[in-house]
Amino acid sequence: MFKNLPQGTKISITRSIHVAFEQYMSKIEWNEEKYDTEEFIREWRRYIENHASWFERLSNEDKADSTFHEELAGKINSTIEKIVNEAPTNEQMERLNALLAEKGLDDVTYSCKAEAKYWIEKLTNE
Repeated sequence: MFKNLPQGTKISITRSIHVAFEQYMSKIEWNEEKYDTEEFIREWRRYIENHASWFERLSNEDKADSTFHEELAGKINSTIEKIVNEAPTNEQMERLNALLAEKGLDDVTYSCKAEAKYWIEKLTNE
């Protein structure tokens, strides 16, 4: 069912997962011990209900379809896996090192591009 959706809708679904995941992880300060799948899904659900036009365009029948839910769960998992496996850029690492030196702080731990983005934003705004 998911594969039969228009390409734009599939892209929008992926983007909503990406945005909601980054927002959720920022909320818990990228602390993996605080990560709760059910809480993330609730956050994502709130996000799509309030900000995702694709959700409004999907029929109630499609939203209730168990096959769609299974395929959507797979899409959520693969999107999160892609996010956490995307290495930080050299520019991000250089920027973080500069911010840490500027603020006289010890090293921060980050393992992916999105987490590095979080730390850059947090340190820049302190």
